[in-house]
Amino acid sequence: KMSNDGNKFWKRNTAKVPGSIQHVYGAQHPPFDPLLHANLIKAGNRPPPTTPGKPKKATTFQEFESTTSDAWDVDDDELLAMGAQNLNIEVVMETANKVIENHSRQQELQRQDDSLEVEQREEDPTEEDPEEQEVEREEEVERAQEWELHSPEVSFTSSPYTDVRLVKSHSEAPIGSPKVARFGDQNTSGTPAMTEREASRLDKFRQILAGPNTDLEELRKLSWSGIPRQVRPITWKLLSGYLPPNAERRENVLQRKRREYFGFIQQYYDSRNDEHHQDTYRQIHIDIPRMSPEHLVLQPKVTEIFERILFIWAIRHPASGYVQGINDLVTPFFVVFVFEYIEEEVENFDVSSLEEEALRNIEADSFWCMSKLLDGIQDNYTFAQPGIQRKVKALEELVSRIDDSVHRHMHQYEVEYLQFAFRWMNNLLMRELPLRCTIRLWDTYQAEPEGFSHFHLYVCAAFLVRWRKEILEEKDFQGLMILLQNLPTMHWGNEEVSVLLAEAYRLKFAFADAPNHYKR
Repeated sequence: KMSNDGNKFWKRNTAKVPGSIQHVYGAQHPPFDPLLHANLIKAGNRPPPTTPGKPKKATTFQEFESTTSDAWDVDDDELLAMGAQNLNIEVVMETANKVIENHSRQQELQRQDDSLEVEQREEDPTEEDPEEQEVEREEEVERAQEWELHSPEVSFTSSPYTDVRLVKSHSEAPIGSPKVARFGDQNTSGTPAMTEREASRLDKFRQILAGPNTDLEELRKLSWSGIPRQVRPITWKLLSGYLPPNAERRENVLQRKRREYFGFIQQYYDSRNDEHHQDTYRQIHIDIPRMSPEHLVLQPKVTEIFERILFIWAIRHPASGYVQGINDLVTPFFVVFVFEYIEEEVENFDVSSLEEEALRNIEADSFWCMSKLLDGIQDNYTFAQPGIQRKVKALEELVSRIDDSVHRHMHQYEVEYLQFAFRWMNNLLMRELPLRCTIRLWDTYQAEPEGFSHFHLYVCAAFLVRWRKEILEEKDFQGLMILLQNLPTMHWGNEEVSVLLAEAYRLKFAFADAPNHYKR
């Protein structure tokens, strides 16, 4: 039952969310051992059938916990084997709903087409004439082209949604699709041929960036719906506050900040083996090989860079120190800044082939941008991680209001939000999404006021409700936990992320700073 007091999570200046801090389960990795539950995974991530009737004790969390090892206590080798803007809310709600409805309509049309095709095959099992098949294919192409030309392009003239158009989602693709199968179309890696619209957007970015003083508000509006790969490094540096808007000052700031970072290296890095710091350095050294993508972080040069970045950050932030999960937050910055120096795809690139000066620049820029990000969410990583505790509580309250069926279903089978959503907050969904999707998501987080600290909550709520069908099909604790910590997003791309962000944007403006909205 929801609390009726005045302290709601969507009020900005609230001191804290009511409730005491609880013990944390599954803080970094799924709270189940893949080796222990190999039979479940082989069976399609579904638990063995149970007899109808009263649920057995085995479906409760207490029973599940007693047979589970904390992932961080397992041997390392075994682990390695496994709105500041004043917007018209009516316009915002209407446009966000159009995005979602348009996406749903296209999915429904596709399902109808598939059903019709199946019925036709059942009525006429004989093989069609090749000429007829060719005519049908041509008609399908014409229909697709006509839809592309006449479907309304969603243009958010008074909101950060700039130039967003959604096409048919691939959310129904097979779960087993390779994670990098569609990496090239994400505008994060590789250099696929640009469409006319993409070229136009790139020109808009370059026009804004070319001025003597960059208009950060215009840059945020344009960046909300994604940043072209060619200008992403400079755009991220500007939006994070690492670089000044004034073009003449940028080079001096870059040189000064890079020298300052390597001054920290000279001052602190030799102390990593001291008694007071050796535990921190050891934990960093253990965590880096667990990161993804493995082909990148397991390169010796990259491992060294990540170790230095994380150790220096921990030494300079004693209030929190190093906490498992911070290591993941380096990767998007590092990958984006590598693209400043290469044209080819990162999957097969040997980072050590870059010039030493380029590597030093990438390392320093990644450190400072990660530091800027963590400055806004540092209470996520201080003792007992109170920031995450509050956000998980807020997520529970939000989901209970937007989809009570999902909320009650998880409560029925004793699934606590902290058991799966802690990682969502701790790692900013990086363990749930492919890297290409994380980079696209961070385009919007950089553009959104309080994107990492506030907007992320609504993205998590939209993400959870996105899987309502799969959640409601699971009928015990174990099945729900396996699903929630292994959600099938390997095939996701820009379309799925755009729909997720549209729904999160709608939720934000329905609830943010509106404590009586949807009040029970």
